[in-house]
Amino acid sequence: MAFSTAGRTGPLADINVTPLVDVMLVLLIIFIVTAPIVTRPIPLQLKQPTDRPLVQPEPPPSIALRLDASNQLSWNGTPIAMAELLPRMQEQASEHAGNLPELRIATDEGAEYEGLVKILAAAEATGLQRVAFER
Repeated sequence: MAFSTAGRTGPLADINVTPLVDVMLVLLIIFIVTAPIVTRPIPLQLKQPTDRPLVQPEPPPSIALRLDASNQLSWNGTPIAMAELLPRMQEQASEHAGNLPELRIATDEGAEYEGLVKILAAAEATGLQRVAFER
């Protein structure tokens, strides 16, 4: 608090520290509240290193699907009906469980979009996640 003397009539040049103290108290409260949260341990189960070499299974051969301009579908060069696609993909997925083959899709420029949508829906339904688009 500043008092003026009777002889001085100019402005007072004292620093008001009340806002500074308010800010410091707020920061202190924030640190007090967040410090216990930061120091809690997080349990982790990490894999232990082994001396055995990892055995990577041989990847299965990829599946090449081609949709031509007349909307004829072929599986690795063999023509199949669109209705046979889902059961055949399910067969491949069950045969290579855990190590699914890559699906390579090629379409002609004149092919209908609906055919490609059916192929992608069948791939999603069977869990084939590795999909490549070719020309």
